[in-house]
Amino acid sequence: QLQPAESGGGLVQPGGSLRLSCEVSGFTLDRGTVGWFRRAPGKEREGVSCLAYTDVNPYYADSVKGRFTISRDNAKNTVYLQMNSLKPEDTAVYYCKARTLSGDEYWGQGTQVSVSS
Repeated sequence: QLQPAESGGGLVQPGGSLRLSCEVSGFTLDRGTVGWFRRAPGKEREGVSCLAYTDVNPYYADSVKGRFTISRDNAKNTVYLQMNSLKPEDTAVYYCKARTLSGDEYWGQGTQVSVSS
């Protein structure tokens, strides 16, 4: 059973950093796409970053470009989201989604990121 599991969220001050991890059991990272999404209170879910199995030109939302970096470790079946220069508006529940080449999608349970002084 394919199951993404996020970790690494927490409370950080503005300007701080966090690294989120998404370990995807039952899935080979080089045979699909893994993306990070977030949902802030009172807002719709938005795509943050995405890394395809081709590893070419990762996607970043305009709001996080230059601050967030997505990467992966195939040996650990894990995708990371390094978040630097965090802002209060980055506060949200962050979700990981794995998408297979056949189009099946699997979501994690989410991890809370709170940016506040």
